[in-house]
Amino acid sequence: MILRHEDVRRAAKDYSTYSSDAPCRVPIPSEEDVRSMRQLPLEIDPPEHAEYRELVEPFFRRAKEPAVAAKVEALIADALDDALCRESIEVVREFALPVQSRALTHLLNVPEAEAETWISWGTHVFRDGEGKQKGAALEAYLQAQFDLALAHPGDDFFSALTRSTFRGRPLTREEMMGFGNLTFAGGRDTILSSISGVIGYIARNPDALEFLRADPKRIIGASEEFFRAITPLTHIARVCPSHSDVHGATVAAGQRVSLGWASANYDETVFDQPNEVRLDRKPNPHVAFGFGTHLCLGAPHARLIVRSLLKLLCERVDTITVLHATEHLENEARYQRAVGFESLTVAFTSV
Repeated sequence: MILRHEDVRRAAKDYSTYSSDAPCRVPIPSEEDVRSMRQLPLEIDPPEHAEYRELVEPFFRRAKEPAVAAKVEALIADALDDALCRESIEVVREFALPVQSRALTHLLNVPEAEAETWISWGTHVFRDGEGKQKGAALEAYLQAQFDLALAHPGDDFFSALTRSTFRGRPLTREEMMGFGNLTFAGGRDTILSSISGVIGYIARNPDALEFLRADPKRIIGASEEFFRAITPLTHIARVCPSHSDVHGATVAAGQRVSLGWASANYDETVFDQPNEVRLDRKPNPHVAFGFGTHLCLGAPHARLIVRSLLKLLCERVDTITVLHATEHLENEARYQRAVGFESLTVAFTSV
């Protein structure tokens, strides 16, 4: 595990020593048991990575378009209005999951009704609450969407991939599936953790809303601090193509190392009092979205959701009361880490 901020950033840029060309082995834990294709453009190195990324980046940049931003803010406003009318709401499944799924429809330029299918998959597309595999359902869905796009092409994400070419040839179906697989798996639990983490923090620290209300310009910096403090993706793997010495540890060719985003974001040599959430933290060189070539495609989407959420909480919510909370814990041999919530039931009151 590479843990220090500067070491993690250096390793993230050194793809000759720490390669992403490792199908199913870049996520931790590895996913050979739940999918059958390489996720693109995540699991490929430069220069191919940049060429693959260029094919889909226009859809992920849609989060920066005013019209798309307005639609996402409106759906979060509707979700908050619903929550304010109820005695209580379970944030992860009844609030964050619908928001994440419906916002994704605007990113991919598909009808918002399509989100109902995605919501039905639950909080993880590859495994259910008991850890049972269900990745085949996602693959079947993607196959059907690409078939539909070929028969009835449009301006959506799936249709665009059926028309895309890579180095002068059409994309293979496996390549299309790789893009689709990452799109539905990569930003799901991370955004759920971000939304639930933000709401959980504000519930326990009510002064945070007053601080943001006093100057709404603080919302952008506060969002970045939430991403740093929560760091929804704890770490990601790289494979050493050849025998390597990694900070004194011997790594054989083909073995994996971990780039510890969360550890880097709590490096006390970079962040003063890193265990404190400081909504006005500056500078804030966090690596919650990764670093270097493989910087997260969905970062603009995540930022749009969290900034819109904070803006609307300031405008519409007076208090948030936690009624029940179970943190989501990552348990490994060498660490235990809370990442958002497994379940968070709260009561909202309006301003």
